[in-house]
Amino acid sequence: MRSTERAATLHEELDSIGAAAAPGEPFARAALDLIASAGLVGLVVPEEVGGSDLPLVEVVETWSELSRADGSIGWCAFASDSALAYFGAYLPEEGVAEVFRGVDGPGTLPVMAGQFAPNGTGTPSGRGWSVDGDFRFGSGMLHADWAGAGFFTAPTDGSDAAYLMGCFPADLIEPRGNWDVLGLRSTCSIDYGVHGVEIPAVRTFDFFAPTVHRGSAKHHLGVIPLTAAGHAAWAIGVSRRMLDELAAVATATTRMGASAPLAESEHFCIEFARLESRQRAARAWALESAGRAEEECAALGGPPTALTADLLRQACVHANREAVEIARVAYGLAGTAALRDGALQRCFRDLHAGAQHYFASDLPSVDLSRTLLTAGVHHG
Repeated sequence: MRSTERAATLHEELDSIGAAAAPGEPFARAALDLIASAGLVGLVVPEEVGGSDLPLVEVVETWSELSRADGSIGWCAFASDSALAYFGAYLPEEGVAEVFRGVDGPGTLPVMAGQFAPNGTGTPSGRGWSVDGDFRFGSGMLHADWAGAGFFTAPTDGSDAAYLMGCFPADLIEPRGNWDVLGLRSTCSIDYGVHGVEIPAVRTFDFFAPTVHRGSAKHHLGVIPLTAAGHAAWAIGVSRRMLDELAAVATATTRMGASAPLAESEHFCIEFARLESRQRAARAWALESAGRAEEECAALGGPPTALTADLLRQACVHANREAVEIARVAYGLAGTAALRDGALQRCFRDLHAGAQHYFASDLPSVDLSRTLLTAGVHHG
């Protein structure tokens, strides 16, 4: 059974766990245990450190399916998987021996969470760096075994600063909470402090130029394009759930003053078909871009071209922006069925929260346009 099909079998249980989570509190750990027991952890993690390292198109489809069950659970699943993939592929042997100690296949992989924006500073200390900083959005942190942090180095020998990503045991953070939000309310994307945490150099890698020590072609994508694939998958899955819920409402609801259910209204049918078109088109571009990026890395034996990387990032932006518009129109079409708490409202809130992320921002659009205009390329 493919990973996507295994993810689909978890739908009802994950949906129930997600719906039961209190606002601002993490969803129950049982959700991650279910995902692990189904062999759906480590989808992009190198096989050499216990991951599955599946083709990126299948990974996107699987993360989408988990996100269809619940936005918060799907978000934490792809975020942890992506972070583990970075450290599994880019750390030297001594580093992976520490992070992946005791791992015996995907079901035993650790959970990783953290913010990798360079909000910390590392000063030379012992075998590596002493890191201090204030971080936010550590999605899934209260379930994590390892915490991650991005930081700029502050060398004392006059050398240039570097932008590194490092990891350390999660119990070394100072949790600060502060997750009273509109959507993605159960990801527990808390603020956290890091004070004098020692991170050995072997547990760090260069954000902009990581060395691929192990893994497959997809690991040459680097942090930003690979993460974009995850955010695209998430938006595709949650928007799919939004439309599934709307379809259920349409067949069971007759609006006040109407003589037939919504599903028999020509206006509703036209709008629903247009929403389906937008969702399916966003999904198709995300899958195409992910597949093409991995194929190019394999052909080149290294990173993809700037155009290919930018197209994958823009496909992510497009999927998230389209998902928000789908949510907005669907919410209106559903009427009072979407007014009360439930799956429709949860998807609406989650999609609007996800669209605030860096990976749904305008920057990838600027980068893609400049790449296209500079090269004079029309990419089919």
